[in-house]
Amino acid sequence: MTATDLGSVLAGARVLPVLTVRRVSAAGLLAEALAAGGARCAEVTFRTSDAEQVLKEMAAHGGLAVGAGTVLTAEQAERAVVAGARFVVSPGFDEEVVDKCRELGVPVVPGIATATELMRALKAGLDTVKLFPAEPLGGVRMLRALAAPFPRTRFVPTGGIGTDQLAAYLADPAVLAVGGSWMATADHLDRGDYAEIRRLTADAVERSAT
Repeated sequence: MTATDLGSVLAGARVLPVLTVRRVSAAGLLAEALAAGGARCAEVTFRTSDAEQVLKEMAAHGGLAVGAGTVLTAEQAERAVVAGARFVVSPGFDEEVVDKCRELGVPVVPGIATATELMRALKAGLDTVKLFPAEPLGGVRMLRALAAPFPRTRFVPTGGIGTDQLAAYLADPAVLAVGGSWMATADHLDRGDYAEIRRLTADAVERSAT
């Protein structure tokens, strides 16, 4: 596995649930709800104190390829992989994070918001980047503008995307997958509404297959 082989890890999945989970006790039920809805992957953001343990619990479920998101340092990347992360996502481009992931042999997807940042990622040997925050940056129009001069680049747009925008992103050939949090929000998790998480996941998976 190379540091750019996210496509192999996702195994054809086109929707990537992005999760911020505050309670470890929710991890198993969340993994089950996502898998029951047809998800094959998930990203656990390192935005909470228990994110590492949540990732470990969800990875142990076995039905999902679980990665770590909001990874800001090489040390976080290493901890995430030890916890079971199959891939690493960062909100921006950091050479130390990229180098550490390459050393660990896991795919890394840095966030980019400009052509300059994209060129830095390509220079580092990457071919897949996260357009972030996608909707505030201009959505599909911004994606197409960046993709045009870099036709071999694959994008994982994330940030402000919901069901209404999903189809337009997935229709673009430069898009590998779309990241989104609407399938399992903090409110869903606070209410323990795993049935709704399953329903929204199934809807997103169905939309991504059409």
